[in-house]
Amino acid sequence: MPRNIDYLPRIVIFLAGIAAGALTTARSERSGERGGARVDSAALQDLKSSFANLETRLTAQDSATAARFKQVETRLEEHAAKLAEVPSTAQIVAAMEQLLSKTMTSLDDRLTTQAHSIEVLKTTVSQTDSLLERVLESLDSLQSYTDPADLSDDVLLARPAV
Repeated sequence: MPRNIDYLPRIVIFLAGIAAGALTTARSERSGERGGARVDSAALQDLKSSFANLETRLTAQDSATAARFKQVETRLEEHAAKLAEVPSTAQIVAAMEQLLSKTMTSLDDRLTTQAHSIEVLKTTVSQTDSLLERVLESLDSLQSYTDPADLSDDVLLARPAV
């Protein structure tokens, strides 16, 4: 597109030269120079057809440029609509903070539950150890009352079974 616009000043200068030539030719015809009137008339017709051709091309170029600008404007509107749908950075950051907060809260809850379970397990193990120690002490005390060496001297136990 920019290339075609660069040609526009050159075309205007060319057209101005053609107009100046036409005015010079018209003045020379008025002043009485009739020698090249037939040649100038053919050149003038050729000049008019070139000018009409140039004007047609400029009109076509103008309509093509207008169509292209319309396409670009349509695309810009589409992109603006898509851009409006995209969440802003602040919205993305807020969503990430909310997600992180929920995750951290969940993690804290699970760690608290696990810490409580560990404490309950420690208490249970301690109680089990204490109970087991008392059972072993009781067994030891019972064993000291009934020593197997003492049982072999017992008359009732030494008799054969019937």
